[in-house]
Formats: sequence, C-alpha cells, structure tokens
Amino acid sequence: MSHPVLRVGFVPGVEPDRFLRRWRTGRRPARLELLPVAWSRQEEALVGGEVDMVFARLPLNSPEPLHVVPLWEERPVVVVARDNVLTVLDDLGADDLTEEVEIPAQSLDDAADRIAVVATGVGYAPMPMSLARLHHRKDTEHRVLRDAKPTRVALVWPREADDPIRQEFVGVVRGRTARSSRS
Repeated sequence: MSHPVLRVGFVPGVEPDRFLRRWRTGRRPARLELLPVAWSRQEEALVGGEVDMVFARLPLNSPEPLHVVPLWEERPVVVVARDNVLTVLDDLGADDLTEEVEIPAQSLDDAADRIAVVATGVGYAPMPMSLARLHHRKDTEHRVLRDAKPTRVALVWPREADDPIRQEFVGVVRGRTARSSRS
C-alpha cells in the first residue's frame, strides 16, 4: 500500500532539509516531497495545486483564504562588490548608502542578476540575507542593513485543504515531536 504524498514548495533561500529530516524520523502518514518554487510564483503554485503547502515570503496577495503560520524573519542586507569601500563596515545604514547607486529589483526573481551587476562594481543591491547567501559570488560581499525591515517566511496552505497530514507537518516545522502535545 502506498502512502499519500505531501508536496511542499519552498522559495529560493529557504532550506527545508531540516524539516524533511524531522519528518522522516517518525512514522508519518505521507511521504514528503520538496519542490522549489520561484518567489514570484509562490501563491500561483499553491492555489494552482502544484504544491500542497509552501514556505513563502510574506506579504501574500492571494484572494484565496489561506492558513499562514509565520516562522522566521530574514535579515535585510545589501550586496556590494568585494572591493567596495563599504565592506570595511560590519553593518550599514541608509546614511552609508547615500553616495551609492541602488540596483533595484525589477522582479522578485532577479536577485542573481542584480548581484551580477553589483559584482561589476556598480552600486548595491538590497535583498533578504538568505538570497544573498544563495547567490553568493567570490567577487561580492553582503552587509546587514540595520535600518531596513526584515522579510518574513511563513508556511502557507489553502484553508479548504486543511487535514491531519498538513497539521502534522505544521507540528514538525514548529518542533513538536511525536511525544509532545499541541498545546
């Protein structure tokens, strides 16, 4: 008899491996399948049924009613060329960037392209730290942007699709073990 499959999407920068390992430690009612999802498609993939749940970046714009379990915040950083004078600082504020050119996001999925531009010595690119690490290059560095708002990662799924398997995965993500209660 085959187990059902729980398809969990994750946006770039999110590393769901620890949750997969926790899921596998117990006798679970479903097999877990992890699927990468572009940040720009996180809601589309969920509402369209490509995934059952998704580790998404907030805010969401879906008209569909969703369960949203906030999980962690991602520190905001700026990526600069390795030889940029700003790399002598441990962290940066808006006042440190007044003489620099911002390479703004043209889409949610262009972090690697913006980092490539920054690597040429042109400006800086703000983004969540997890994306800066994901797309790290030897010719760039990132610094925490101390006065910027962090982004938030949440586990999201459609309200009408709530079931015991999804609730068990929420428990795994929140660190509950087979012997702990939900309270």
